[in-house]
Amino acid sequence: MRWSIDFPIPASPFPISHSSKVVSLGSCFAQTIGKKMEAAKFEVLINPFGTLFHPLNLAELLQLAIPAAPMYPAGVVEREGVFVHYKAHSDVKGATVTELEENYTQQLVLLHHSLKKASHLVLTLGTAWLYSHRELGKVANCHKQPAVLFEKKLSSLEELETGLRPVLRMLTQMHPNLKVVLTLSPVRHTKEGIAENQLSKSLLRVLCAQLEQQLEAVTYFPAYEILVDELRDYRFYKSDLVHPSEEAENYIWEKWQQFSFSPETQQKVAEIQKTQLELAHRSFNPDSEAHRKFLQNLLGKLERLHGEFDFSEEILDVKSRLEH
Repeated sequence: MRWSIDFPIPASPFPISHSSKVVSLGSCFAQTIGKKMEAAKFEVLINPFGTLFHPLNLAELLQLAIPAAPMYPAGVVEREGVFVHYKAHSDVKGATVTELEENYTQQLVLLHHSLKKASHLVLTLGTAWLYSHRELGKVANCHKQPAVLFEKKLSSLEELETGLRPVLRMLTQMHPNLKVVLTLSPVRHTKEGIAENQLSKSLLRVLCAQLEQQLEAVTYFPAYEILVDELRDYRFYKSDLVHPSEEAENYIWEKWQQFSFSPETQQKVAEIQKTQLELAHRSFNPDSEAHRKFLQNLLGKLERLHGEFDFSEEILDVKSRLEH
């Protein structure tokens, strides 16, 4: 008896290797997959402006990053004694407006340089519901300001497409080696309403399909479909019944590896992850001879891997454990 449906996911036409340079932007899933790649020793820039959910906010950020434009001063808002900006998550903040501007500029310059050398841009789209400040226009984050200041609107497919497609085309023309991987966030935006969330996700999925058809450098990874169709059970969600559980994230990560990485890269990732599990091991008796031998073997593995990847911190950690 079958208890779930799995479906084939063709390998990406734009494989990622450890020589790739990746920029991962968008919703919480961009953070999740980016962190897992970072832990597997890939070079990744992850959400320098925090989580961004709407395609038009991502398009605007990418457009601003191309020339590394200065911060728009009218978007500054004070929240609980800290200054933040409507175009960014509260991760970008400052104790003063000047400090906020410095942090904002630093992150934008970082994104600008990262896009110039990137081989892959991973964009995870979260929602088609857009919030606009009644005076300042669309915002990426309302920063818990009074609801009366904002209007909420479902973006049309045409608005989404005409907002994101030109930016992606411009980027891939400026940087011919850049490939774009679109994903749809598996996180359910239930605060918008169940039916409203499904409507939003449907628009985003059609948007991804159209961009994939229109732009040669674009492909799609079905993170959303894996969770809602293949796993399809609330046991694969956290207690909020909105975010994927750790098991679901790990399962999608396995699928991502099969989609994105060559067999050789997958083998390297498996070796790195196995070594990291050994690093996390804590012995019942750290003074035993058996544990010292375990640490010496682990140190040998790390020093061998260090020829290809940066394991300097891990090597220092194991050496310090051996000295005690």
